[in-house]
Amino acid sequence: MNFRRGRVREEPEINFIPLIDVLLVILIFLMVTTSYSRFSELHITLPTADANQAQEQNNHIQIAVTADGRYAIDRTLLPVIEAADLARELRRVAGKRNDPILIINADAGASHQSVITVLEAARIAQFGRITFATQTRSGR
Repeated sequence: MNFRRGRVREEPEINFIPLIDVLLVILIFLMVTTSYSRFSELHITLPTADANQAQEQNNHIQIAVTADGRYAIDRTLLPVIEAADLARELRRVAGKRNDPILIINADAGASHQSVITVLEAARIAQFGRITFATQTRSGR
């Protein structure tokens, strides 16, 4: 008689297809339920450059911020510190100009808060066109 003591055992098979299906469903769920939002408080219209056009100089308002935090509008030094006072002065200087461009000339050593105060004043005065003046490095 031919008795076999044990059967030949087959190795168990691991099936990854259900695992992949579950992971894809979780990935799709996370992609659908994630909210993507942009946080922006100041809507600034950035200037465009065109070498062939002459710019309107009468529609610009220059505001300077010194290194020690003083402000000057169109080369007139202001004794203002608060954003509301600065906004009132900006409206006065703008007068009847239609949507003036506010050019901020901030000293490289000016505090961040001084520049933010100018931006806040522009928001209060409802100026939508703001730009920063820069200069190129010498020797480059």
